[in-house]
Amino acid sequence: MTRGGPARPLEPQGSRGPGLREDGGGVLFGRRALLEMVVDMKALITGGAGFIGSHLSELLLRSGHEVTVIDDLSTGSLSNLAPVLEHRQFEFVRDSVRNETVMAILVNQCDVVFHLAAAVGVGLIVKAPVRTLETNIHGTEVTLGLANKFRRKILIASTSEVYGKNSKVPFREDDDTVLGPTTFSRWSYACSKMVDEFLALAYHDQWGLPVVISRLFNTVGPRQTGQYGMVVPRFVQKALRGEEVEIYGTGKQSRCFTNVSDVVHALVKLMECPAANGEVVNIGSPEAITIEDLADKIIAMTHSKSAKRHLSYEEAYGRPFDDLQTRVPDLSKAGRLIGYKPGSTLTETLQTVIDYERTQPGK
Repeated sequence: MTRGGPARPLEPQGSRGPGLREDGGGVLFGRRALLEMVVDMKALITGGAGFIGSHLSELLLRSGHEVTVIDDLSTGSLSNLAPVLEHRQFEFVRDSVRNETVMAILVNQCDVVFHLAAAVGVGLIVKAPVRTLETNIHGTEVTLGLANKFRRKILIASTSEVYGKNSKVPFREDDDTVLGPTTFSRWSYACSKMVDEFLALAYHDQWGLPVVISRLFNTVGPRQTGQYGMVVPRFVQKALRGEEVEIYGTGKQSRCFTNVSDVVHALVKLMECPAANGEVVNIGSPEAITIEDLADKIIAMTHSKSAKRHLSYEEAYGRPFDDLQTRVPDLSKAGRLIGYKPGSTLTETLQTVIDYERTQPGK
């Protein structure tokens, strides 16, 4: 981030008015105006300008909570936050979660922390493994340390990638992880998120920090970008343009795609659930589909004339790639703790993405 002038501390909570400001930690947008307003919770969302974080921000604000987002916009976008930027109970800080000075102020001012900041997407992970490891491990290290210092409950967003190549499905939270060799950089993401989980659980076990870990399974919905390899928006964008839909590998690998609305509702419920402290919880959908069938379904739903084209992983990523053949969650723990059950079918979820992409420039 480029700062204008010397850094100075962020002002104490409640001293800022609405609008756009520059402070020592970054750029601030849309500060609440009615400071006397009573709210249930003041939430800090790291990586909140990303796809999931922006939907979580909207949900929390609709529920009457205050929300502060910190994001360096390296992969997130202010356009994702357009619906909430001027909300009187919303604040945006442009900076990195690795900036401990800024994070200390923000964590101190909040009641709970949703830690979503991470380097994600297969394309980004393969091309920038150092960034993946530094962002995911050090960013979580900073955030957990400050959550412990100020005794704030924290939710860590993890990933189904940690199950690796385990062939036992559905995946249960206490199943073994089976990762590939370190010579395949794609495993750096799974490894970094495992370290995050170990560190979070260590803080809970050693210091009693209230922590909950959510393992997310292929979250999709409006605003997700295809830029970093996310398959659903990439397929939808190609189909709407009538371009070839490129399938990496055989297309026989299967995934379970989860509606972002189901995910963010689950994250809030986990944060509110005392019994979830110290737990790892799968959040996803049990409805599996092969990537080949996904391409066919999207082409049909968009009434596209697109053809399909298979690419080897070497063609797609410029190097050998170790993929997972299947990924299905066991959702029984989420059901017990928060009554979780996916509320959207795959068809309904894909339709929200198609409708969104039709409104974007160039479609």
